[in-house]
Amino acid sequence: MNILGLPIKETEKNIDSLNTLLANFQIYYQSLRGLHWNIRGKRFFDLHVKFEELYNNAQLRIDEIAERVLTLGGVPLHSFDDYMQHNKLIVGKNISEDEKAVELIIDSLSKLLVIEREILETASSINDEGTTSMMSDLIVEQEKDIWMMKAFLG
Repeated sequence: MNILGLPIKETEKNIDSLNTLLANFQIYYQSLRGLHWNIRGKRFFDLHVKFEELYNNAQLRIDEIAERVLTLGGVPLHSFDDYMQHNKLIVGKNISEDEKAVELIIDSLSKLLVIEREILETASSINDEGTTSMMSDLIVEQEKDIWMMKAFLG
């Protein structure tokens, strides 16, 4: 057991998975910044503000995930090279059309949910309440974001 009373081997697996989530959140964050900067059209004002809200929230989540890695005794990934090696998301590049932007967000959130549910399962199995709680909060938040983005698309 480690200092937190968690099994070492399973906690190391959680650290690796949290680092994968961290890397993917960094890609998601950067895509959101690009969407915010490049959005055009009649829905510009609404989406420009929404994308800023989403990237500000993603930035907070990135910090929380990195701090959880540290709390568990790991080292958070922190280079662009690491992020790209662990990336499972489509990288948004030069997207200015509203529906394509929203579709990218839905796709990214759906893939983040897969990673988060895997972490939730492992964390739950070893009574890692800190990680379980974090994943539960992320999942609820992102499921709602997906619903709202899908509602936007009609």
